[in-house]
Amino acid sequence: MNEIIRINSINDVHRIFELEKPRHPLVSVIQIDDRITNFDYGDAKYIFEFYQINLKQGFSGSMNYGRNSYDFDEGTLTFIKPNQTIQIDNQDEIKGSSGWTLLFHPDLIRKSELGRTIEDYSFFNYDLNEALHLSENEKNSITELVVKIQEEYNQNIDKHSQELIIANIEMLLKYSKRFYDRQFFTRTNLNQDLLSEFNTVVRTYYNSENPIESGVLSVKECAKQLNLSVNYLGDLIKSETGRSAKDQINDYVIEKAKNQLLGSKESISQIAYSLGFEYPQGFNILFKAKVGISPSEYRNLN
Repeated sequence: MNEIIRINSINDVHRIFELEKPRHPLVSVIQIDDRITNFDYGDAKYIFEFYQINLKQGFSGSMNYGRNSYDFDEGTLTFIKPNQTIQIDNQDEIKGSSGWTLLFHPDLIRKSELGRTIEDYSFFNYDLNEALHLSENEKNSITELVVKIQEEYNQNIDKHSQELIIANIEMLLKYSKRFYDRQFFTRTNLNQDLLSEFNTVVRTYYNSENPIESGVLSVKECAKQLNLSVNYLGDLIKSETGRSAKDQINDYVIEKAKNQLLGSKESISQIAYSLGFEYPQGFNILFKAKVGISPSEYRNLN
């Protein structure tokens, strides 16, 4: 079994990589250089108890994150939330890479507005193969904010320091959200292919015995079949259709229910069970919310 190394603090990171002590206990920017790329990570799995935002360039190796292994392209920005398991693979191939890593502990933002809204930045729940690919101008914009964070904690810390550091982190996240929207937009052909695959997963599921055996199809199951994270799939579908992945599934269920209501003599309970609902009441509630009338009223109107 691989050793699991839990890293609790920013200071621990500096100590492990033999860097000078951090200037701030809750936030640090580390340049990716030989000290990082030549470090012997071994077969250990690392769990960091803080947020990481990483800009990686010249990285031709791969990293295990969760259950999968991902390759990196030139100039990618990745977001990792606390308590995620990371394992470096093919270490020789990461030598010569560059970039930076911004680390910040949840305690830094806990009492701020960002502490209350950081879950809204869904890309912290993306898989690493769903990284943000930056243009040169975008990379410069992001890096300028990171430099401001460094400048703020490298000077004499005063009562304004934490507020300004948090403001720059929040601005970085807002720019990243914009750039992800751009990435969804510019990859529209690829996204359309994924949307088509998503629709195929939904159709295949509901044209089988799976609903009876496994219940209503979840977005999580769709994402698993498409090898995507739940959040990335949801954001991609929202960007392409303006509707959530769950709404897309429910729309298909309702259309199939309408066909069964009008094209068969099955009872409403039988139809509900065939669509994966454990109880007919759940089906009735969804149908009325979507159609405006109950399944029995819909059948009688036609």
